[in-house]
Amino acid sequence: MDSNNGKTKKIIQWNTTVFMIIFHTCAVISLFMISWKVWPLTILLWWISGSLGVGMGFHRLLTHRGYKTPKAVEYFLTFCGLLALEGGAINWVVTHRIHHSKTDMIGDPHSPRDGGWWAHMGWILTGTAQQHDDETMQRYAPDLMKDPVHLWMNRLYFVPLILSGIALLAIGGWPMMFVGVFLRVTIGLHFTWLVNSATHMWGKRRFATRDDSTNSWWVALLTFGEGWHNNHHAYPRAARHGLRWYEIDVNWYGIRALQMFGLARSIRLITEQQIAMAAHQPVGELQKAA
Repeated sequence: MDSNNGKTKKIIQWNTTVFMIIFHTCAVISLFMISWKVWPLTILLWWISGSLGVGMGFHRLLTHRGYKTPKAVEYFLTFCGLLALEGGAINWVVTHRIHHSKTDMIGDPHSPRDGGWWAHMGWILTGTAQQHDDETMQRYAPDLMKDPVHLWMNRLYFVPLILSGIALLAIGGWPMMFVGVFLRVTIGLHFTWLVNSATHMWGKRRFATRDDSTNSWWVALLTFGEGWHNNHHAYPRAARHGLRWYEIDVNWYGIRALQMFGLARSIRLITEQQIAMAAHQPVGELQKAA
């Protein structure tokens, strides 16, 4: 892996670039196919992929192990995340764990200190951060690399989206498929990328972390709660990101629902005492406490 995680190597990732061109073009075309009939399934799939999958699954469960679930639930949430087309879960986890280990420093895959466009989308198109070798995968995700089911889903990450596209085509024809796949996925990708870019450039800071993370209410609304990013970087392992009643955190509500049904346990939380203590800690001590 490049010492700067691909930032200094402007290598065009042609496979990714071509797919991004195709999806963005088809997303524009889908705007001319929109009708009220396509919205219910599209919104449902957006929640399934973005909240159940990426937020609750890829991020808070697999990456940070903020809570525990039975393996069947873990695999289900992972499957949901694959519908977002953000790559395999293991690759996603490795990239995000690297981000947390080197946030806004040399080696961060997508820091706005290297440019806003780079943090948002450039790192996907011309970086090498997603091209992890076996050594990097084993170093940052040894837990997932030992799991044959996760390895299998990581290799075939594109299959769930293909199957969903076929199902949508059968249910509602081309308009349903175009809106439910191309428009949903494209918008969902940009919403996720806003966490990498916008929440490291604009917003408010509750905690004096060593990075540039901020809390952004509008990014939180678009990402089911992932926009409370300063809260998250202060205590990465905590399963709840929205710490106050007005900090809407749909992903946390989902985890609580799992807990109510006995499907989530060992949930890590930030206590009121930790919030009060962390707010007065010197910069640099906060992440040690987390």
